[in-house]
Amino acid sequence: MASTALEQDLTASHDHDEHHDHEHVENFFTKYVFSYDHKTIAKQFLLSGMFWAIIGGMLSLIFRLQLGFPDANLEVLKPILGDWITAEGKLDTEFYLAAVTMHGTIMVFFVLTAGLSGTFSNFLIPLQIGARDMASGFMNMLSYWFFFISGLIMFVSLFIETGPAGGGWVIYPPLSALPQAISGSGLGMTLWLVSMALFIVSSLLGGVNYIATIINMRTQGMSFAKLPLTIWAFFVTAILGVLSFPVLFAAALLLIFDRSFGTSFFLDEIYIAGEALSNVGGSPILFQHLFWFLGHPEVYIVLLPALGISSEIIATNSRKPIFGYRAMIGSILGIGFLSFIVWAHHMFVSGMNPFLGSIFMFLTLIIAVPSAIKAFNYITTLWKGNIIFTPAMLFSIGLVSLFISGGVTGIILGNSAIDIQLHDTYFVVAHFHLVMGSASFFGMMAGVYHWFPKMFGRMMNAKLGYIHFWLTFIGAYLVFFPMHYIGIAGFPRRYYSFTNFDAFSSYTDLNAFISIAAIITVGAQFIFLFNFLFSIFRGRYAPKNPWKSNTLEWTTPRLPGHGNWPGKIPSVYRWPYDYSKPGAEDDFIPQHIPLSETKESNLPGENEMLKELEKGAS
Repeated sequence: MASTALEQDLTASHDHDEHHDHEHVENFFTKYVFSYDHKTIAKQFLLSGMFWAIIGGMLSLIFRLQLGFPDANLEVLKPILGDWITAEGKLDTEFYLAAVTMHGTIMVFFVLTAGLSGTFSNFLIPLQIGARDMASGFMNMLSYWFFFISGLIMFVSLFIETGPAGGGWVIYPPLSALPQAISGSGLGMTLWLVSMALFIVSSLLGGVNYIATIINMRTQGMSFAKLPLTIWAFFVTAILGVLSFPVLFAAALLLIFDRSFGTSFFLDEIYIAGEALSNVGGSPILFQHLFWFLGHPEVYIVLLPALGISSEIIATNSRKPIFGYRAMIGSILGIGFLSFIVWAHHMFVSGMNPFLGSIFMFLTLIIAVPSAIKAFNYITTLWKGNIIFTPAMLFSIGLVSLFISGGVTGIILGNSAIDIQLHDTYFVVAHFHLVMGSASFFGMMAGVYHWFPKMFGRMMNAKLGYIHFWLTFIGAYLVFFPMHYIGIAGFPRRYYSFTNFDAFSSYTDLNAFISIAAIITVGAQFIFLFNFLFSIFRGRYAPKNPWKSNTLEWTTPRLPGHGNWPGKIPSVYRWPYDYSKPGAEDDFIPQHIPLSETKESNLPGENEMLKELEKGAS
């Protein structure tokens, strides 16, 4: 009866699609701008994320020029930065802090959260679970446009006279709560808070939609035990976002109250220029708790989708089943759960009780276990595989490398005694840029290269992809690995210049080296940008299943329309990683191929029994 009801639902959905195609003619705006089609919305997120990646990358180059060459004359940037370049040709100190703040905000939220998760959750969830679209196309469309308006407000804040928000992307009060503190605490901070409130609304709309779609709209036979690991990663990521983003929304709302309505949630006994303010009873530490309750799950909100994408790509291009499928699911669930109870390891220097700090330290070290499971399973999947080194595969292997090397330093920082010494130094910058920033970015690049044929119906240039990978991979290590050493030497974060410190004078050349490596690495991304845009219009046409992959998205037409499948949605009979199965004619068996139609089982009477079971199931 359940099967019959499901078939009726699928038939009704298909009839609706046919009726929609015949009765409603889409115009440009309904097809490409205010579209309900999850694939179009995914492309909107992708293009927006790429735009913000360029902005964030340019900001990083600006402050790396200042750090690497503090005595250089930057007069050449005056036409772009205006008054933020002083009359002496130096970068304005307050704009330096604003550039660091906006770079972190843009890369964490607008690129790695919206650009990565928004793109691939939207694009892959309906295609890989066998659904016509998201549970709510209207909510999905709203999710993108809330993100777009949020980005527009953040973009406008870059050009106001007092400058964008300053004080770091974590916007700790009291600096962020007092408009008169610095220029970056004024209108720019207000716009930052409004932008982030809209961004959170976008994330919640998307997250609820992803969860509802995965739970309710899987095709016949697609049990949770047959979901690709990409879908498991997107599912847990959406749950993390829905549970943690409202906490940041509350923190931003209370901060707005402190700034504009005279409340004292985060302010207490503040003096400015010798004048005592009226605020009493608040706690800036409360804001840290609220922020990091989102801030640490946010690490995995950007990292888990990248790990899920790499799981699919590594299995496909190793021509092997993913090693430890259930263990990989368990590790995703374990990481998701533990990410909620380790937030205060960001606050070891805040004066917390040492006993409480030891609990958070213990939980932080425990999270290394599910992370190690994923790393070992990736390596074991690669071991003795018939590896095909596509650009997507290289970026996925690069992700594993960065995940391991960056994760090892996470164990060091998880120790509260050591963290007190390394806190707010470049060691922390190096750690999270490797394990979260670079690894997630590599996962995003891997996903673009792998699913570009399904997005646009054409192939990207592989040779340009190889060049892009090697420059980015080597560049990422050259930028962030030396930062561990200057961090151990005591280099603090967010400082404008180190030339006034005799203790750091011996590291001047290393700082310049990091800046040069950063310029080359950011420059390499324009190779990708050219390859991406050129291939959309001039790339060679892609075959229907160019990577010989098993998941359902490759059963759709080369360029699927709204509704994805022109006829009945395929049913699922097997898990997504049947690669190189003994006895099978091909080295891959897609999920929609019934067990009785392949030759991998040779026991007497088994094929007949499978046919009877499939007949009864249908």
